[in-house]
Amino acid sequence: MAVKQISVTLDNKPGQLLKLFNILEREDITTKAVSAGSVAENSIVRLVVNDPARAAAILESYSFMYEMTPVLAAEVPLHPGGMNAILKHLAFGEVNIHYIYTTVNRIGEETIVILGVDNIDKARDILRQNWIHLITDEIYTL
Repeated sequence: MAVKQISVTLDNKPGQLLKLFNILEREDITTKAVSAGSVAENSIVRLVVNDPARAAAILESYSFMYEMTPVLAAEVPLHPGGMNAILKHLAFGEVNIHYIYTTVNRIGEETIVILGVDNIDKARDILRQNWIHLITDEIYTL
């Protein structure tokens, strides 16, 4: 099962990110992972939150432009080159990584990365075959 990510498009100007997070806080939506980047006039904020369906309804009610997409959440092995244990297998399997970011919280000592890939089913299979622990619904309760 994939993790649900919400990508929100914001105007690239001061205070827009604060506005988004104030609304989410007011509505008891907890951010589990976040990434933000801007391109010209817009910023894209990618979020994994505790209740994606409710967050989407809230964003809709405030007229935010957003998209919900499936992503993978994987624990990075705790050893030198741990990130390569994920990246090399996806590269050898010809899975393209569009973006990667980390969670705000962790389950244990491992860092959890969020992966946006071009073929989620293939990526999931490759990572599982190579003993990478994938996080599913438990991410919503971190």
